Amino acid sequence: MILETHPGEQPARRTPLTRLPRDERRAQLLASALQVFANNGYHGAAMDEIAETAKVSKPVLYQHFPSKRDLYLALLDNHLASLTALLLSALNSTTDNKLRVQATIRAYFQFMANDDQAHRLVFESDLVNDPEVAARLEKFNSQYGDAIGAVIAEDTKLAALESALLGRALAGMAQVSARYWLEANGDLDIDVASELVYRLAWRGISRFPKES
Repeated sequence: MILETHPGEQPARRTPLTRLPRDERRAQLLASALQVFANNGYHGAAMDEIAETAKVSKPVLYQHFPSKRDLYLALLDNHLASLTALLLSALNSTTDNKLRVQATIRAYFQFMANDDQAHRLVFESDLVNDPEVAARLEKFNSQYGDAIGAVIAEDTKLAALESALLGRALAGMAQVSARYWLEANGDLDIDVASELVYRLAWRGISRFPKES
């Protein structure tokens, strides 16, 4: 049972708190936190509002996440892991490099198109200069860019460093174009938009000499 009181007010009626398994409660809290962080940014978000959105007491929230920062970092880790898995799955979905480029760019656009606001947490964070947040984003960019670079190195005569540079460039192209597409309010169909960027990327990368 929880009892909510405010200074100068009579105690509110006791309401039952539904007990959930720890993993389910954590997932519920993260979903509520995403909504609040996406709407208000990190600095504008309050643990009170997150608890209210999740319909739990603050003590319950603090049992799972000792601070707003811990909650934010856990949420960021979850979404970066999901995005990494999505992109690497697309990259490894075929051995045809043309289709690989098409699939990975489409995956980026699909992530942006989802209505869960995860992209705002990942790419529009007001904590982007925070060392821990920056390190997580760099790890994500490095892992994805290096995976693309490894495919390029395997398929071309380019050196490892050159391939890694191109991997980062292709990853950046996908990210920036997908974010721009989203900001255009969906006036361009996702299939058309991702196909345009895929064609640009493939026409560039396919020009490099192949390994014999």
